[in-house]
Amino acid sequence: VSFLREVMRRRKRLPSQLAADLGLSHATISRWLSGEDIPNTRSCRKLAEYSGVPLEKILSIVGHLPGVAETGLPEWPEFREYARQKYPDELDEDLITMIEDLIERRRQKRYNTRKDS
Repeated sequence: VSFLREVMRRRKRLPSQLAADLGLSHATISRWLSGEDIPNTRSCRKLAEYSGVPLEKILSIVGHLPGVAETGLPEWPEFREYARQKYPDELDEDLITMIEDLIERRRQKRYNTRKDS
């Protein structure tokens, strides 16, 4: 549930928008958010493509790969955190926001291209 909320926060999407983006019903997303249901493996694949998070991590988060959850996966820093550390003097918050928006547009374009094929 928290993973899904984080994806929605990062992508600036409402549940209904996320449902449309993934080609799922709003009711399905609502069940996931309320904890009544979990994504099946096909939906996990869609979430991985949409979010840029490795499929194995998503499968682990929802409980399809409990062994992976026990060993853990490497944590990737947020882009904003990475950019601040790597380029502290070159990038201010406005530039980081612009870069995040460009990355998000590119990711959305790639996701929509895969979805259409």
